[in-house]
Amino acid sequence: MASLLVIGGSGFFGKSFLDSFQRGLLRPWSIDKVLILSRHATALLTSHSELLSEAIELIDADITTADSLPFADYVVHAAASTDASRYLSHNEEEKKNIIMGILNYCRLATEFHKDSMIVFTSSGAVYGYQPEYVKYLTEDMAFGDIESLDEVKKSYAYAKRDAEFAVQKLGQAGLNVSIARCFAFVGKYLPKDQHFAIGNFIADGLAGRDINVKADRKVYRSYMYADDLVKWLMTLVENANSKCPVYNVASDQEVEIGELAHIIADIYKVGVTIGERDLNSIDRYIPSINKAKEVLGLKTIYSLNKAILLS
Repeated sequence: MASLLVIGGSGFFGKSFLDSFQRGLLRPWSIDKVLILSRHATALLTSHSELLSEAIELIDADITTADSLPFADYVVHAAASTDASRYLSHNEEEKKNIIMGILNYCRLATEFHKDSMIVFTSSGAVYGYQPEYVKYLTEDMAFGDIESLDEVKKSYAYAKRDAEFAVQKLGQAGLNVSIARCFAFVGKYLPKDQHFAIGNFIADGLAGRDINVKADRKVYRSYMYADDLVKWLMTLVENANSKCPVYNVASDQEVEIGELAHIIADIYKVGVTIGERDLNSIDRYIPSINKAKEVLGLKTIYSLNKAILLS
């Protein structure tokens, strides 16, 4: 049997892991214990008690300042705020938290996780702005222009780049590591009151409200369902090694944001309002997942419609 530690485990990723564990989806990796480490991990006792059991340990700790870590066979480092408002109001603080969190983790990993398999959840934001002529972002692409990203993404993207370099050094030191460049997701535990368009659209549908699309341009995204996300991350961590392989983790089935609104509106039988947009301006954020398919045999199971219905 094996243990899994999720660092930053009280957010969407951590809750998705707990949900998968409770439904037996981690049995292929023989996981019989899950440890959740975050600043307010024990808050899950009251907010999401349905996800907890005797096989789950909650650890209140700040990865930026922790002096020790519990051992686990598998480690998922997913500690970073995804609240866009934080990157607008406290961008330097959030950037510093990501970098301090991974640097402190790397220091501790050489002592506590030298025999663990580790995956760091990075972001597709590290690629920088995706030009309109680039259909898919691939892992072997040179990093591009971050300054052209929306303001909320800049500090996040720079911090994730720095964090990747730190994780690669762990590999050079002989630890088994991998990097997951994560894109956009949907699932039961995705916040429905933050900057995630798909979460807000679903919230509108559930409340019987018309969906209001506020984008001022054409926006293309692809959405991976939480169960696929967990399976992919477990496969990446299982295949971690000192060469620090990097994989995009996402769906590659693009959808334009207005089309997404209509898909969700049709499911919940509500209307759609789309404001004035510059249709010649395009915001594209679509990965290639061919590497994960070809090297690891991964695939996405859930269609967008099925994922929305399950969220």
